[in-house]
Amino acid sequence: MEEKEVNKPFSKLVLELGPLIIFFVSYYNAPIPESMVKDSAQADIFKIIFATKIFVPTILIALFLGWWQTRQLAKMPLITAILVVVFGGLTIWLNNPVFIKMKPTMIYLIFSAVLGFGIIKRKAYLKYLMGSAILLTEEGWMKLSKRFSVLFLLLAIGNEIVWRTFSQDFWVNFKTFGLPVILLVFMISQVKLLSSYSSDPVKNDIKSQD
Repeated sequence: MEEKEVNKPFSKLVLELGPLIIFFVSYYNAPIPESMVKDSAQADIFKIIFATKIFVPTILIALFLGWWQTRQLAKMPLITAILVVVFGGLTIWLNNPVFIKMKPTMIYLIFSAVLGFGIIKRKAYLKYLMGSAILLTEEGWMKLSKRFSVLFLLLAIGNEIVWRTFSQDFWVNFKTFGLPVILLVFMISQVKLLSSYSSDPVKNDIKSQD
């Protein structure tokens, strides 16, 4: 039982980053037809469409594996998967990469709006989005919700700037590595808040003993 619980964080990380890595690998290894090799614009469209065709089913498989492991559908991955299907489907159907490039923007705007609405209503909706991944007091959830709301808004703006301003290759690299690293650095920067407002009885017992 203990071994299973220890492996869960690693399994969750693999399920979250796996589809992104597969998207990245598929994009850079797309079998570009000879007729498009000399046409960089058409080749770029082919690569992003090819990677999207693989990305959509991959993220659905990851969602299913996450449910199979915990018998629960986490809300944030579920919302992300739905938007991937919608925007990925539009990308493939209309042969237009703009939709898949806008997908991160829409995801982050939705999360930011949901958290912002909750803050106005004095409710920390982040608690329901993240489930039992973090144990915090209500005050801690509210503070973290405010910070995440701002972060998601900035990430949405950042994604729009990157895909509209830089090359498609640069955007793929940013989506695969840049966004996850920014989220990781942000979470690391919140360690003090997570510790100060923890509602974990084990951690609180340790604090009281100190």
